[in-house]
Amino acid sequence: MSKKTEKRILFVCLGNICRSPLAKGIMQTYLERDGLEDYIKVDSAGILNCHQGELPDPRMRAHAIKRGYNLLSRSRQVKSDDFDDFDLILGMDDRNIDALKELAPSPEAQQKIHRMADFCQRIPVDCVPDPYFGGASGFENVLDILEDACKGLLEYLKNNPKG
Repeated sequence: MSKKTEKRILFVCLGNICRSPLAKGIMQTYLERDGLEDYIKVDSAGILNCHQGELPDPRMRAHAIKRGYNLLSRSRQVKSDDFDDFDLILGMDDRNIDALKELAPSPEAQQKIHRMADFCQRIPVDCVPDPYFGGASGFENVLDILEDACKGLLEYLKNNPKG
């Protein structure tokens, strides 16, 4: 990846308190580890605004911290400017993808929308499930999936700097 190229990635889930802030935290950690944090910028948002300004879910933060991810972002809702501001917009499940496609202001903006699970390399899933109403195993499962997907995304970005 050319160090001159700046990419902007937005991770999106339903309320921006579990999956998308975790994806942001994992990816930020990977970028810092590889010295790419100045060239790839990440953020997260939610389809809904019901948790506006809140920290990520305390259960998600507790599970994440055990693996070295400190989640400190504040929840926000996806806004129309995001389609101009970001190169890739990654939804966690089909409900998120459908909502993002409805919000996209143009066919070109819709082309920025992808499923996070499509970047998984070793865990065969078609979505990142919402752990909100589940127990500890659900949060750990989401951590496993998003670590895998973020590794795949980083590999993709390194190999496709313009894509």
